[in-house]
Amino acid sequence: MSNTTLPEPPAGTGFTPEQKEYITGLFAGIAARGQQFSDVEPAPAVKSEDLIWEERIKREVHPLDAYSQIVENAANNKAPDKEDIFRFKWNGLFFLTPVKDAFMARLRIPGGVVTAYQLRELARVAQELTTGYVQITTRANIQMRLIQPRDAPEVLRRIQSVGLHTRGAGADNIRNLTANPTAGIDPVELINVLPFVNELAQIIINDRSFYDLPRKFNIAFDGGGLIGSVEDTNDIGVKAVKPGDDVFFRIALGGATGHKTFARDLGVVVPPGEINKVIAAILRVYIERGCRTDRKKARLKHLLEQMSLEEYLAEVEKKLGNSLRRVPYDAAQLRWAGQELPHSHIGDFPQKQRGMNYVGVALPAGQITPKQMLRIADLADSYGSGEIRLTVWQNFIIPNVSDAFVPTLKRALEKIGFAPKQSNAASGIIACTGNSYCKYAQSNTKAHALELTKHLEKRLELDQPVNIHLTGCPNSCAQHYIGDIGCLGVKARVGGESVDGYHVFVGGGFGKHQAVGRQVFAGVTATELPRTLERMLRAYLGHRHGRETFQQFANRLDVGLLQEMFEAET
Repeated sequence: MSNTTLPEPPAGTGFTPEQKEYITGLFAGIAARGQQFSDVEPAPAVKSEDLIWEERIKREVHPLDAYSQIVENAANNKAPDKEDIFRFKWNGLFFLTPVKDAFMARLRIPGGVVTAYQLRELARVAQELTTGYVQITTRANIQMRLIQPRDAPEVLRRIQSVGLHTRGAGADNIRNLTANPTAGIDPVELINVLPFVNELAQIIINDRSFYDLPRKFNIAFDGGGLIGSVEDTNDIGVKAVKPGDDVFFRIALGGATGHKTFARDLGVVVPPGEINKVIAAILRVYIERGCRTDRKKARLKHLLEQMSLEEYLAEVEKKLGNSLRRVPYDAAQLRWAGQELPHSHIGDFPQKQRGMNYVGVALPAGQITPKQMLRIADLADSYGSGEIRLTVWQNFIIPNVSDAFVPTLKRALEKIGFAPKQSNAASGIIACTGNSYCKYAQSNTKAHALELTKHLEKRLELDQPVNIHLTGCPNSCAQHYIGDIGCLGVKARVGGESVDGYHVFVGGGFGKHQAVGRQVFAGVTATELPRTLERMLRAYLGHRHGRETFQQFANRLDVGLLQEMFEAET
């Protein structure tokens, strides 16, 4: 502003002399900082008639304000209507119609860190108010099924009573924040990222504007430790680097591997103390600029197809009010320690704290019972520090176990059905919910993953780890494109009938081995899948060069030759 004289107010406004003096001083202060009102650009206007159905529903009633309807429905054990099915996802409740007439509850557990007392209460909730079917997800989180409408408010209350919550666990929200499960205890990490995860979680839950995104949004932090966080598959991936004496964070944007897209480096480094301010600014640009007229083009990756990274960064810097430090991407600065170890979270490993260890186990298909949860809580209290860390591989670790207690803990875990022993096949098999509980899934991924695990463990002995991902639909919750072997659920035809089947992909990877898998088979029936994958792995063992990994083998050869090799194997 070139002039700080307050214009005369319109008749009838009734400004007092004191109010005029205050506002004049305010404008003068703004001008002194070199700012003017034109610096504040409104978000592009979207006509209400152009908004998609979901956006109109959000504007009729903010979904966080739909809790009263959850309570009202509970009084009559009433199923939600179409609009409220969408709104209730803001409170972490997913009505499973037409598969089941009940809710699934998804939690938010920042960094996947849960305490023994929290796990006990979740187990009791699952026992008393659900069918007892509990899953660990690929976002280091927990889901519980099946919940009747009458029980939904009590489930939410009891989850909140132990310091956890469900708000924003689904739909157009920032999903569970993930991190290295060994953050703070990892012997090689550059920085402990848990404090940043917890701070960001609090920023989000206390700011209503972060509950109105154009689409779902994933954020992951990686501190450079032995167990990766797969941060490059997220909308925002934050990775620690140490170009000199100090640690910084690099930021990558736009990952969505269901769309065959990895996050791209933004070209800046950020001091740890500033990282969450920068993330908040990135989110605000997306909230303002993201598409709200076409749900299929609403993810951050789609916005970055319309804006260059430099243009996006310029908008972020406007929000921050300062420039970020440009430093060209240099892969040599990055730590890839986690990918040099086979399934580095399964077994027992020393921590940075002398005399302490973490012990990790593989959960078959990420499934766990309330009885097992109660026992794990007891073991974490007895042999650890009362803490359990969930992983994006649908498994868990118990940290802070003294050297003397490791053998006893491993025997106790085996007794309740979890083998704390690395398996080159079983340790790397993950699966999404599947069509038993998800209306989008085309195949029963959980059951097929268990059958596949048994078959491969019985028939093969691998000397290199292999990651096998089974996902039920193109939404790719189990990220089939980044597995050494990825299986995408479809319906196959056998004798004129429709049966569960899979398209099969090979050669995917992440981080240092980043790659999108290529399809080698279409419509393999679920019955044939174990034998098909066995043939593929036998061909790998017979035709690889030296000790090359399955991914290296698969990506060295073209698809046609791979198909011939796989089909020829008996």
